[in-house]
Amino acid sequence: MTPDYDALRQQVLSLTHGETDTVALMATLACEIHQHHPLSDWTGFYRVVAPELLKIGPYQGGHGCLVIPFSRGVCGACACTGQVQNVPDVDAFPGHIACASSTRSELVLPVRNGRGDLLGVLDLDSDTPAAFTPADEAFFADLLAEVFRDAV
Repeated sequence: MTPDYDALRQQVLSLTHGETDTVALMATLACEIHQHHPLSDWTGFYRVVAPELLKIGPYQGGHGCLVIPFSRGVCGACACTGQVQNVPDVDAFPGHIACASSTRSELVLPVRNGRGDLLGVLDLDSDTPAAFTPADEAFFADLLAEVFRDAV
C-alpha cells in the first residue's frame, strides 16, 4: 500500500506555501502525512530543544514519548547521525524505545532548514512489520527539504 505521493505533495505544498514557522509546518505535515500514508499508525515530530535532546512536537495518533535523548532509540539515532533510519523490525533495533507496544516498524528522517540546522526528526511508526519503503524514504526526504527550507 503506497501513499499517493503526488496528492500528498500537492496538498502539503498548498497548505504550507509561505509559512516559515517550524511548529506550524510540523503540525501541518503530521496531519497530512498521517491522513495519506495507509500504514502510518503514529506520525509526528520530535524537536531539538537542547544539545543532544529531543522533545515531542506536533503528532497524530496515540501518545508519544515526551523526551528522547540523542543516545536512545531510533529517533535518537537519526538525530545523532543525521541519517534516515528505516527499521523494518523495531524489536531488532538495539535500544529501541517502545512508546507504543504495538509498533512493529519505524521510519525516522532528519528535519533541517536551508542553513542545515537540525530542527528535529519526522517519525512514522507502523503496527505492520517492514511498512516503509525506500520510495517512502526518498519522497519524505525531498518533501522535508522543500517544506522546511526557510523554517525558523
